[in-house]
Amino acid sequence: MKNLKCILSTILLLASFTGFAQQTNDTTLIYKKRVLESTEVDFLTSYYNQDGDNAAVSGGIGTEELQDITGTFVISIPLNDDDVLTIDAGVSAYTSASSSNINPFDDGRADPFQASSGASSSDVWTNFTGSYSHSSDDRNTIWSGKISVSSEFDYVSVGVGGSYSKLFNEKNTEISIHANVYLDTWHAIYPYELRPFADGGNGLNNALFSKNISGNSNYNPSFNEFNSEGRNSYSLGFGFSQILHKNIQGSLLLDFVKQQGLLSTPFQRVYFKDVEDSFIEDFQLADNVEQLPDSRFKVAVGGRLNAYLNETFVLRTFYRYYYDDWGITSHTASLEVPIKITSKFTLYPSFRFYNQTAADYFNPYQEALSTDEFYTSDYDLSEYSANQFGFGVSYTDIFTKTHIWKFGLKSIDLKFYQYDRNTTFSSNIITAGFKFVLD
Repeated sequence: MKNLKCILSTILLLASFTGFAQQTNDTTLIYKKRVLESTEVDFLTSYYNQDGDNAAVSGGIGTEELQDITGTFVISIPLNDDDVLTIDAGVSAYTSASSSNINPFDDGRADPFQASSGASSSDVWTNFTGSYSHSSDDRNTIWSGKISVSSEFDYVSVGVGGSYSKLFNEKNTEISIHANVYLDTWHAIYPYELRPFADGGNGLNNALFSKNISGNSNYNPSFNEFNSEGRNSYSLGFGFSQILHKNIQGSLLLDFVKQQGLLSTPFQRVYFKDVEDSFIEDFQLADNVEQLPDSRFKVAVGGRLNAYLNETFVLRTFYRYYYDDWGITSHTASLEVPIKITSKFTLYPSFRFYNQTAADYFNPYQEALSTDEFYTSDYDLSEYSANQFGFGVSYTDIFTKTHIWKFGLKSIDLKFYQYDRNTTFSSNIITAGFKFVLD
């Protein structure tokens, strides 16, 4: 779920312009085009749906059903010829059958494949990001800074970041660097049946266990709450872009990420192979929560190659190799072919392939051992391959003939993506974007 949010990132669009000079009475007047002519407002929304049978909340089995609706406003305000202030505010509301089973015993018969109606079955994620960018007079240097705050029912995150770009060779070459720091604080929420076994708990004397325990009736998990609930993430990235031909542009990307702190998700159960099973109704009681190292280092290197074929077709390709010190390596390749069918309408068919190896600490349901130091049954850390097919349509009107109050409609983007893993997991998402320009 955090990956899903985490699947949620900031994109900086850099534009370069030319100017001209006029000499009059030994006084040079510099004329330059504004980086952003007028205020722009983007409204972005999406509907996301997923399902599967390997929920991490219930130890690698159970429903992964989730629905999410988002709404985001992005307002870009030109402060002067060179500076732009951007405000990004968004809300994401989800309902989740899997996270509802943090407490599966509060509604009907407990079952990992059925949703509970507890408080964790739905939540709202909110985010606010403010950024400021400055371009030099010759538009060959651009720097930016940003600050962000986001929150959900079990964590709060504060982030700061910045970027610097330099253009050379008559703007045919660009190098860039960007860095971000995120400071997160968990409000750890544990599986309901483990809470009585934390320090100060009443164990099997808790009212929950007045219900009949089948299997091993002497349920006695080895459970301790996490000592620290902080998590810090640091990222550093480099970019190089080059126009190789009048119709071809290529770029290289290199990113490093370091994470420290609580990297385990506190409410994700694990079942041990060497511990006798205990059940209440149809739900297996957790042996522990996932335990992962408190540090992780990630490296990603990739490249893009875009080619203008003719007035109708453009080719966009991407490849990325990823490695981390948890044992995961992955490959991502994608292809998008924008097709301009009229002066205002463009189609966007796309395909993306992804595969990864399993983390060293991943074990399927009931395969971890109680003697292991680290373990998880989160299938996001398993070995799998995935395909994503997409299709979109874009409408652009540079003259903004359609108006809503003082804002002219500049573009509409609609896209659909279908994602399938070679496990039981699948998802789809519909996105829509509307760009308005203040006249």
